[in-house]
Amino acid sequence: MRIRVPGALLALVLTACATPRAEAPLAPIVQTPPSVVALPPTPVVPKPALGFAALDGWEAEDHLAALSAFRATCGVSRDAATGFVCRKAQALGKADEAGAKSFLEANFRPEPVGDTGLLTAYFAPIYEARVTRGGEFNMPVRGKPYDLVTYDLSDIDGEATPGRTLVGRSRGGKMEAYPERASIETEGRGAILAWMRAEDLFFLQIQGSGVLTFPDGVRKRAAFAAHNGRPFTGIARPMRDQGLLADNNTSGDAIRSWLAAHRGPEADAVMRLNPRYVWFSLSDDDGRDPAGAAGVSLPPGRALAVDTSRHDMGELFWIDASAPALTGAFPVYRRLAVALDTGGAIKGEVRADLYLGRGDAAGVEAGRVRHVLRMYRLAPVAPGG
Repeated sequence: MRIRVPGALLALVLTACATPRAEAPLAPIVQTPPSVVALPPTPVVPKPALGFAALDGWEAEDHLAALSAFRATCGVSRDAATGFVCRKAQALGKADEAGAKSFLEANFRPEPVGDTGLLTAYFAPIYEARVTRGGEFNMPVRGKPYDLVTYDLSDIDGEATPGRTLVGRSRGGKMEAYPERASIETEGRGAILAWMRAEDLFFLQIQGSGVLTFPDGVRKRAAFAAHNGRPFTGIARPMRDQGLLADNNTSGDAIRSWLAAHRGPEADAVMRLNPRYVWFSLSDDDGRDPAGAAGVSLPPGRALAVDTSRHDMGELFWIDASAPALTGAFPVYRRLAVALDTGGAIKGEVRADLYLGRGDAAGVEAGRVRHVLRMYRLAPVAPGG
C-alpha cells in the first residue's frame, strides 16, 4: 500500500530541506602550550687539579735528567706556553736535582690522557754490512727510488693534519699505490747502497735508522729516506699464531733469532707478511743518536714516538707503564719523556714508543717492552697562570 502525501504538505517538506539551518559559530580552538618549568643550570664542578704527588714514581724520578732532556729538545715545540717555559729552562744555568724537581713542579701541571694503552720501545741498531754481495750478506740496502712520490696532505688540503702523507707513484697521469715489500724485493727498486743479512735489514727498517759497520772499520749512519706507504704489520702475532714462537716469547730478540735460524725462503715468507718497505740514505756516522721526526737528536730513554694526529712534537709526558707481556722485561717504566718522533705502528691517543738508545743492549731491552701504559701530559703553566 502506497501512502499519498498531500501536495501542500510535500512542498512544505521540500522547502524545509532546501533551506540551510543557521548554526552557532564554532568556538576557536586554543592550544595551550605545555607549561615550561625553568630548571636551574647544572653547576659545572671543575675536576680537582692533579698534583705531581699523584704520579706513581714521581719522587724516584731523575728530575735533573728529565729537565736536561726537556731543555735540549723543547725548541721544537710550536706551542707558545711551552716556548715560554722552554726559555725559562734554558736560562736556568746549572741546576741540581732539587732545583730541577722544583722547576718542573712549578712550571707544569699533570693532566691524564685517555685510559690505558700500550708502550713499546725502539732503538738504533748497529749491524754489520758489506759493500758487495756475498754469503749471508745477500739483501740490498736501497736508496729512495726515483718513481716514489710523497705528498704532504696539508699542502693539498689546508684542513689536513700536518705530517699526514700520501705515498705512491704516478702512472699514466694517475696516482697509484706503491708495490708491497715482496714486489720491491723481487723486482728491485732503488739504488743499492750496501748489503746486509736479511733479518738485520728487516729490523733496521722497523727501527727506521741505525749504523752499518764494514770490515775495514768504516761506520755509516743509515737514515730513513722514505717508505712505500703500505701499513706496518707486526709479525709477532702471526708467528705466535702459527706456533713458530711461544705466546710470551715474541720479543724482538726472539723474532730476530728465529729469522736468522730459518734464513731463506721460510724467513722471507714471514717477513713479507709486513708489506711496508723502508729506503735509506747513508752518511758518515758521527756517533750521536739519530734524529727523530722533530729533527733533533733523540735522548735515550727520554724520547717518545707518538701519533702526531693526537699529540704535538715537543710535548712533555709522564709515562707510567707496567704489567709487561713479555718474558725478561723490566717490570715498570715511569719517567718524563718528550714527544720527538713518530712511527707507522704508533696509532692512538695512549700509544707510545720509547727510544732506548744505540746498540745490542738497547735492542734486547727494546724488544721486550710491551707494557700497559698510562700517560699524563705535562701542560705548561702559561705566563701569569
